[in-house]
Amino acid sequence: MQIEVISNPSQEQLDNLQVKSWPIWEKEASDFPWSYDMKEVCYILQGEVLVTPTDGEAVKIQAGDLVTFPQGMSCHWNITKDIRKHYQFM
Repeated sequence: MQIEVISNPSQEQLDNLQVKSWPIWEKEASDFPWSYDMKEVCYILQGEVLVTPTDGEAVKIQAGDLVTFPQGMSCHWNITKDIRKHYQFM
């Protein structure tokens, strides 16, 4: 399972996904395990996080990234700068 990151997606791509209508999630700098029961697509508005899948290498995610987390993935989040993101489960 792999995290897909698109850095600085086009405004057209964000508009097509209707990202601005998605809920917003915020979290202070912290460290915690997480697993995905459903696929999640999110757009990072601010902050930075290092996400390490249980069976993979760490992925740095930061403001301006459009990220897809696959259904069934377990990982560890290390938020190094308070994070704010739009998100959608699919």
